[in-house]
Amino acid sequence: MVFNSNEVIVQHFKQATLRSYYVGFDFGAFRLDALTEILMDAIVDFAFGYHTGILRQYDRRKLKEAAKALYNIKEFKDAKETYIDNNEVIDDSIELPDKILKRGEFGELILHVLLRDFLNTIPLLSKIYFKDTDGATVHGFDSVQIGPDLSTPDTYSLFLGESKIYYRKDGKAGEDGVKDLVLDIQEHFNRNFLERECSLIAKRKQSFIPLDEYPDKNTQEEYETFLFEKNHWFEKMKNVCEGKLKLKDFLSSVTIPLVCTYQSKLFENFNDETNPDFISEYEREIKNLEVVFKKALNSIEEQTGEPKRTNLNIVLILFPIPNKKDLIKVLHQKLYNQQNA
Repeated sequence: MVFNSNEVIVQHFKQATLRSYYVGFDFGAFRLDALTEILMDAIVDFAFGYHTGILRQYDRRKLKEAAKALYNIKEFKDAKETYIDNNEVIDDSIELPDKILKRGEFGELILHVLLRDFLNTIPLLSKIYFKDTDGATVHGFDSVQIGPDLSTPDTYSLFLGESKIYYRKDGKAGEDGVKDLVLDIQEHFNRNFLERECSLIAKRKQSFIPLDEYPDKNTQEEYETFLFEKNHWFEKMKNVCEGKLKLKDFLSSVTIPLVCTYQSKLFENFNDETNPDFISEYEREIKNLEVVFKKALNSIEEQTGEPKRTNLNIVLILFPIPNKKDLIKVLHQKLYNQQNA
């Protein structure tokens, strides 16, 4: 594991189409600080990907640089103002005029960590890297990574991920979160959107250090392997844009991880994850949300010439937490402090 998340985050369900996670307690208190430390450990990897090389270890200066890169982005500035300066939380039942605030809530960071540590992926592109350097939109997906195919681990897959982090006063954060992920499937997995995204991503093929200029001899061989895989996937996306590769054939090699991090009432009733009743309630909640998700997914109307839901390799990833506001607030506090360290 890159960030040793398994020391804090427990993987419970590990199925072809369902993964689930939780964080336990220490002396009855939710391990919030331990969770946020794991997420902070991933900030540099999340912000820069492999565009500046494989950053196995980094000094305080690099973390400070990553923190500044995030706060150069309006979404993170606005979310910091909401959660830290105003001490508020966004109720996800309220329709926002845009998704600006949602982008600063670290849902994409949680997705990044779960993919890297539990699905053994490596980042192909970093949104933060390009938004900070040129302000350009790189792609519409929350994460673009490559890693072992979940069905056939000997082959590689392109991971196009989406993430939600949800709170609702009525306690239906999980249900609304998975339903919104289905809306993302409708919006992002149609021919026009996919062809446009492939075109946007393909333009970033050269946004990496050339192998002959790569400075770290310790990771040079690994970086060379990455460049080979990177070129393979960029070529595939270029072929989709040029009509040389069927969209159907391209999607057969794509994995779609959908992460829903949501505030759950489960943590109001328990303070020990080893309690059998906690596990029983946890499993019941996860399975109920899986049913809600599948029902919403099956309601999508299929159209001739468009990807069918049966052609999509979707894995639902559920991650209940006790309090969305606390999590985001602590992350912004730690990140903002790093920026000014």
